[in-house]
Amino acid sequence: MSRIKRGTTTRAKHNRILDQAKGYYGRRKNTIRIARQAVEKAGQYAYRDRKVKKRNFRALWIQRINAAVRAEGLTYSQFMHGVKLAGIELDRKVMADLAMNEGGVFAAIIAQAKAALPKAA
Repeated sequence: MSRIKRGTTTRAKHNRILDQAKGYYGRRKNTIRIARQAVEKAGQYAYRDRKVKKRNFRALWIQRINAAVRAEGLTYSQFMHGVKLAGIELDRKVMADLAMNEGGVFAAIIAQAKAALPKAA
């Protein structure tokens, strides 16, 4: 019975890792042991940062809404409370886009939110 040589399988595995490490600096791009570590770490960063990206965008939307709302004499938290009371069901992404690109429409939303807020005693 002839033996099976596994060189092609190993080479294919190594090439897959080295292809993923293309563009890395130094031995990280051409030494399999170091490239494997670099690719695994890169995957960990990518996995983590897919979640961090969502946090960063939400923070950006909040900053944009806050800036637009303060120009009208409200704070972000007061505005969001008014939006909830007024029954406006727009998410922060859409509101931030309106604040940036459709100032008149966003001003109308702010007016609705202000009207829904209880009057200060």
